[in-house]
Amino acid sequence: MLTGCAGEDGDGSREGRASASPSEPESSASTVASGGTLGGPGSACELPVTFELAAKWTAEAVRAPLEQGPVALVCEVDAKPAGSIGFLRVWTGAPGADEARSVLEAFLKAEGGTSEEEYSAFTADGMSGTEVEYRYTSEFLDEPKTERALAVTTPDGPVVLHLGGLDDAEHADMLPAYELARRSLRAAAG
Repeated sequence: MLTGCAGEDGDGSREGRASASPSEPESSASTVASGGTLGGPGSACELPVTFELAAKWTAEAVRAPLEQGPVALVCEVDAKPAGSIGFLRVWTGAPGADEARSVLEAFLKAEGGTSEEEYSAFTADGMSGTEVEYRYTSEFLDEPKTERALAVTTPDGPVVLHLGGLDDAEHADMLPAYELARRSLRAAAG
């Protein structure tokens, strides 16, 4: 569901900065307009982090969270109003000692059907985290598709942002919105 890229090291990890995606040029992130900030008090979803939403994307809090590994789905940001089919989903977990990469690995393990995982480190406004780009397959898909996710840890617990999409083409169309969220990611004021 989430992906990352950069120069790989021996363990399949990649090192990168928040402004550059592993497989997309930095310029794609700057081509999407901001539609406001999500995560702070009074926003559609109050979160341990804040980030900018792409214009026309709409956020809605999830009332009956679905758990996946150490996190639960708390917010869905819908791309349909902007003309794409897919979501940027926000997952949060309980405070603990887990690092961002271990949270992300547990998230993917719980999802199942993942392969070709490429992990990378990133920083955004002083926050550091881990990003992964991978292929996802299930019995309901004609062929595997690319997905991306990133994880950060906060004093209020881990946060995972996940970008899927109907297929690879939809994922690529939504990627600039994901990159905007990643590069504008900040700890929520509290």
